[in-house]
Amino acid sequence: MQKQCFLVFLLVHGVTAYSSGLLLDACNTMLPLHGSVSQISPPPYEIITDTSSYSPGDEIKVTIRGLTQPFKGFLLEAWQDGIRNAVGSFAEPNSGDQFQGLQCNGVPNSAVSHTNKLDKTQVQIAWISPPSPLGNIEFRATLVKNKTTFWENVTSALVYQVAHDNSSPKSASFSSLSDQINFEGFSNRAAALSSAGCGTVKFCFTNPDGCDPSTDSNCYFMSSTALQNGTDGFQFEIAGSSNGYVAIGFSDDQIMGNDDIYACVLNNGSVGIQHAYSTGRTQLTPLLLGNVSNITTSYSGGVIQCSFISKNVISTQQRVANSYYYIFLAFGPSSNGVIQEHRQTPFISPSKIDLLGTQSLSGSESNPPIIKTHGALMLISWMTTGSIGILIARFCKHVVKEKRILGKDLWFQAHVFLMLLTVAATITAFVLAFVSAGDWCGGAHPVLGCIVMGLALIQPLGAIFRCAPDNNRRFIFNILHAFNALVIKVLAVAAIFLGLQLLDSTNTWMCKVMGGFVGWEFLIFIILDVKAFMQKREIYANVSQMLVEPVILIIYIAGNLMFLIALLVGIGQT
Repeated sequence: MQKQCFLVFLLVHGVTAYSSGLLLDACNTMLPLHGSVSQISPPPYEIITDTSSYSPGDEIKVTIRGLTQPFKGFLLEAWQDGIRNAVGSFAEPNSGDQFQGLQCNGVPNSAVSHTNKLDKTQVQIAWISPPSPLGNIEFRATLVKNKTTFWENVTSALVYQVAHDNSSPKSASFSSLSDQINFEGFSNRAAALSSAGCGTVKFCFTNPDGCDPSTDSNCYFMSSTALQNGTDGFQFEIAGSSNGYVAIGFSDDQIMGNDDIYACVLNNGSVGIQHAYSTGRTQLTPLLLGNVSNITTSYSGGVIQCSFISKNVISTQQRVANSYYYIFLAFGPSSNGVIQEHRQTPFISPSKIDLLGTQSLSGSESNPPIIKTHGALMLISWMTTGSIGILIARFCKHVVKEKRILGKDLWFQAHVFLMLLTVAATITAFVLAFVSAGDWCGGAHPVLGCIVMGLALIQPLGAIFRCAPDNNRRFIFNILHAFNALVIKVLAVAAIFLGLQLLDSTNTWMCKVMGGFVGWEFLIFIILDVKAFMQKREIYANVSQMLVEPVILIIYIAGNLMFLIALLVGIGQT
């Protein structure tokens, strides 16, 4: 039987015209009568279905969803390929639904439209296939944000017509692999992904090295097979443990941004394919799925798997088209089928790979050197120079009485020098983080980092304009200066904990080491506070003669350096 294509065409109209949704004069044109031109940017909407296959007489639920922007109205029809007449019928709306049935070309409920001009983020409509065969179908839409802004040719994944089979449940576009249909070489039983053929007939990228997704649930896996040397596209396979999504990205470098991405996304227990382009470290621009076929997906035992053939051109910023790319393999959470920010660094290929080749590589979570430098500087600032400077100012003023350098007390010069180093290192680390990210990454870590940076700048500025030591208001500066230092220290330590988790969320030993450092520092300060209290109250007659501070300071510095070295080694290994 010659394949035919079924199109669902969607139209969102502006507020001024057709606010009631009675769009009978647009049944045939399927275009807004506003005199405006369709947008050429990627559409902020998508159309998904609850099935990847259907039989004549089946019901298909079609969901119109705004990804980043709402829509106000719509016109939805079902078309056969090459025939602009509406076919099939939509189910009668329930009370409260934001759509109504229309009679286009004399067929009742052959189209549906909005009933009001309110903003909508999602509408779900049931379409009923007629008893006569229609062939494979896809959903194609024109969506209008307002009177002057609309998008056309928004396309869903292909939905395949199969013979009706009462023995098996209906599959879904977000479906399990075992529910797949029998077409173009696929059987109706699960075809689990495996590492068979890696390095001989297909390129494979895995973590851990050489793992097999058919036997190891902790295996993160992607493969590509060039079809007819790439002229017929590539078959991609993706697998990994996740409760949200597993995705692959093609990049010109090892830094996120300007990458072509395919994601296997979990939605209500089933999996679908999404195509996107990353314009930064966090922002994804949805793309049409395009020329993607032979989709199979599964979700079992917490493992997402998908396979598909793509004939789309890989889009990056490189000027010369070729088949060499860095490979990113990422996983993270999703919400109602929408990809959320991944909290773990993607597995990244150590070099560019040739998609036409058949090699086998292993990827690791590779943090860029600039990020490692950022982390190292923050650790040095707030585990050594900053901590030692605070301790000297608080407990060591009387240790070196009468010893002066450049007209100032020795303890004061040491404190100023260490704190200026701390501020300088913090500024450098702050700049490196923003240079690497390129934009605002979100989350608590950058928020705390910005607060620490701001307060760290205020501290020396306040010290410059402090009043004289014999001024009767000097106590105000002393209190504010000490309190601000305490706040900076607490927030910096909290930011370090979050940063260590971002560097490597799977290994907790670095956070445990940092916790040990906090306990160590707390113990030292308690000892010195107790000693100062005893000295002030003269609880023991000889306590004022005991200069234990230099000894404790040396022990404190040695302990801090041990914790610091351990964490620096850990950062270098991430």
